[in-house]
Amino acid sequence: MKNQLFYGDNLEVLQTNIADGSIDLVYIDPPFNSKRNYNQIYNNIGSEDKAQAQAFVDTWTWDRAADKALREILNNERGNLTAQIIHLVEGLSKVLGKSSLFAYILSMTQRINEIWRTMKPTASFYLHCDPTASHYLKLICDALFVPRGGEFRNEIIWHYGQRLMHNKYKFNSKHDLVFFYVKDRNTSICNQIIQEWTKEDIEKARARKVQIDEEGEEYIWDNRAINKGIPAKKQYIKDILKKGKAIDDVWDIPFITSTSKERLGYPTQKPEALLERIILASSNEGDSVLDAYCGCGTTIAVAQRLNRNWVGIDITYQSISLIIKRLEDTFGKENININTKNTNNLQTIKLSGVPQDLKGARALANKEDDRLRKEFEKWAILTYSNNRAIINEKKGADKGIDGIAFMMEGINKTSQVLFSVKSGSVSVKEIRDLRGVIERDKAAIGIFITLEEPTKPMLEEARVAGTHRNSLTGQEFDKLQIITIQQMLDGERLKLPLGLDVVKSAVRDWDYNVQQTELELSRED
Repeated sequence: MKNQLFYGDNLEVLQTNIADGSIDLVYIDPPFNSKRNYNQIYNNIGSEDKAQAQAFVDTWTWDRAADKALREILNNERGNLTAQIIHLVEGLSKVLGKSSLFAYILSMTQRINEIWRTMKPTASFYLHCDPTASHYLKLICDALFVPRGGEFRNEIIWHYGQRLMHNKYKFNSKHDLVFFYVKDRNTSICNQIIQEWTKEDIEKARARKVQIDEEGEEYIWDNRAINKGIPAKKQYIKDILKKGKAIDDVWDIPFITSTSKERLGYPTQKPEALLERIILASSNEGDSVLDAYCGCGTTIAVAQRLNRNWVGIDITYQSISLIIKRLEDTFGKENININTKNTNNLQTIKLSGVPQDLKGARALANKEDDRLRKEFEKWAILTYSNNRAIINEKKGADKGIDGIAFMMEGINKTSQVLFSVKSGSVSVKEIRDLRGVIERDKAAIGIFITLEEPTKPMLEEARVAGTHRNSLTGQEFDKLQIITIQQMLDGERLKLPLGLDVVKSAVRDWDYNVQQTELELSRED
């Protein structure tokens, strides 16, 4: 299997691109905002209290997609659901109504079911969540895995730190949950992971009446043998330390802090130590690892480092661009070369779903899914700026500004570069509006990216806007620049002395020594 990175809706990608029984290990960390008080979910049957459901509003709303998902599940339209999951969804519909929470549950049901299909009989599944809706997700997984011969193995507690401040109303929340399932209870992979003893562990062991034998070796008596009715045995301290200690289901792994070398600036980034433990426990070198919500690419980076094949899927281009940058930073740009040509390189990474022509760009611009409304803008801005711009995530009231970058003008001095992206018909009015915003915000430059060809009046309006002289380099740049999507597809990129990267670079893995890896950009269907 080639390493593959997909840009798009993971349900569609799973259904059309991932073969039955092809994956050895799945880890997913689906987007979920835990700020909502889940005790309130029963108060909005049939309607949605926006104040109570604020944590769900941005990602999960009851819409046509949710209606379609409910119909497909209850009617088992694809013919691959268990009776248990159908009955469960039917029951939850009476409890939760057409709420954003139920929309989330339906989305997860469809995707976990497709993930089950892609798994080999020996495969394992890890679902990362928090206590807000973990009880619903556990029911979903039970109904999809257990009736088909699978098994729930563990509820892993990821304990990620202490908080010294007291909470007036509840105990401090300092853990996430990871549900561990296997597809076949009799054939799953489970490698023993040994953790080194800490200094505290060693001191506790020595506190158990350590004795010295004739050769000066430290040992303790194993009292567990006495409890089983057999003579006590000597346990030598050196042997205890050599074996290490078995890992239980409470994992104390620190969260990524603001000063961590791993930190990339991605809001839900998970530590590599967490994914390393999962990948080592439930896969072997050469196995395939799938992350259907790959975010900033922690699963991908760790799988690459541990010599696993991998498949990553994400619905936002910000994630895709960040993952590519992370791979280049970590393993060396010389090993991660973007190439549009086919290659026989054994380490090829296939990148799918990114527009490679106007047809693909128009398809992205015309997506009906509400979650993808800004994806065309994100792709255009991040691609043209070489991932060095910030996306304006505001819905409405953005005054036509879809992104911003910062141009160096001197030591600790920058100026603004504003981006406006249009996918429909355009006229001189849009150029005048952008020119007005540039003047109002005292920005240095405005970049107008258009899917359609600009008119002569648009080009003239941009020309009369004048130029901006960069005080650092002395170069002059057009103050208002019009760039077409076709020009961008042909390779044209922003040529300005921009400031620091928007996203922090990943730390280089100097131990990584492999053949050159190529990113193959495959054309969107």
